[in-house]
Formats: sequence, structure tokens, C-alpha cells
Amino acid sequence: MASLRKKLTAEFLGTFLLVFFGAGAVVVALLLGQGGPQLPNQFSIGITMANWLAINVVFGMTIAAGIYAFARVSGAHFNPAVTIALWSVRKFPRREVIPYLLAQLAGATVASLLFALCLGKRAVDVRLGATTPFYGVGYGQAIILEAVGTFLLMLAIMAVAVDKRATPGFAGLIIGLTVTASLTMISNLTGGSINPARTFGPFLALTLLGGNNLWYDFPIYVIGPIIGAVAAAFVYAYVSSGKDEE
Repeated sequence: MASLRKKLTAEFLGTFLLVFFGAGAVVVALLLGQGGPQLPNQFSIGITMANWLAINVVFGMTIAAGIYAFARVSGAHFNPAVTIALWSVRKFPRREVIPYLLAQLAGATVASLLFALCLGKRAVDVRLGATTPFYGVGYGQAIILEAVGTFLLMLAIMAVAVDKRATPGFAGLIIGLTVTASLTMISNLTGGSINPARTFGPFLALTLLGGNNLWYDFPIYVIGPIIGAVAAAFVYAYVSSGKDEE
């Protein structure tokens, strides 16, 4: 069994890669779209559905790579909501919850700062790929959307990574595809987070670099994902345990 230090290193690196490549892809898409024709409605920031799919394939593939690289070390959570949900159904030790959360938040923050270092003010001007609700999406609506999106992700995690009956070797692929599907659906509504660390990193980096103050929206990306992940963990534990009723 890996030491706690190695587990935390794996969680830091996995979350770092997720934010650097995933949120970074949002920044690149926004910069590529600058100077193009203005779309006729406020529901779009210049990223089309095809762009969102491409961005979220990056998220999904990065998650898959991280799982295959680090699952045997730390379980490859890379997401505070996942860590809390696993703890809630007694699949993760309480003493490691806070260290995991800190490692994930640190990895996300360093990723955003490093990406800003690479692109400078251009990246900060487009908010480092930070997530905020889109026009017409209220605070409560955004929380529900993030909860449902994370519910789908956590169901996949429980089924292919936690359940010992799962066929080995497919966790990274299935979870990566699930992330892609979930985020593609909600990205143009909430910005697409389903992960408090993914939102925390760009928010804190913007604060440190003098960018936009977006902290008012941060509870959306904590409350929604945690509710969705915990609910999915309990639902899966319920429907998959015990004998079938006659």
C-alpha cells in the first residue's frame, strides 16, 4: 500500500493535469474565437457545441490518463466531491479526507498559476477558464445542474472503480467518457465543473493575479457537486447491495 505522501502526490498531480489541460483548453478555445463574428444571443460566449465537445474530450482524456497512472496509488479521486462521497459510504478513511482535499486544491491552483505564467495577461483576461453560470441560469438552477452532472460521474465511479465486481481495466475509459458526456451537456449552462477543485484553482489564481473576483459563484461548485456525488454513492450502494427481492 502506498504511503500517504505518495497518495497526496498522486492527487496533486492528477488534479494539476486536469485543470492545466481542461481549463487550459477553455482558455485556448476562447482565445481562438477572439476577433470572430459575434453570435446573436447572450447564451453563447463564442464557444459552439462542437467546441465544448472538443474541450470536454480533453477533460475526459486527461481524467482517463490520470486514472491509469495513479489509481493504484491514491484511487485517483482528483475531485473533493468524490473524496467526500466515498468517505460518506465508508469507502475512504476519514483521516485522509482533509489531506486529499488540500492536495487536490493545491494541484488545481498551481495548474492555473502555471498556465497563466505560460500565456500571461491573455489567459487572465479570459478568466483562466473559470466556471460561472451563463445568462439566464439562476443560482439554484446552477446548483441543480452541477449536482445532476456530478451524480452521473459518481455513478460511473462507483460502478467501474469502487465495485469489486467490475471488470478490471475499464475504469479510466468509462469515467473519462462519462466526464466528457456530463460536461458537454452542462458546460454552456454552468461553465461545467462537477469538481470543486476545478473551479477553485482558476478562482484563486485570478485573485492572486488581479483578475476577476468570482467567489460569489463558488458555493455553486461546492454544494452542487457534493450533493450529487454523495447522493450517487448512496443510491449505488443501495441498489447494488444485498439479495434481489422476489
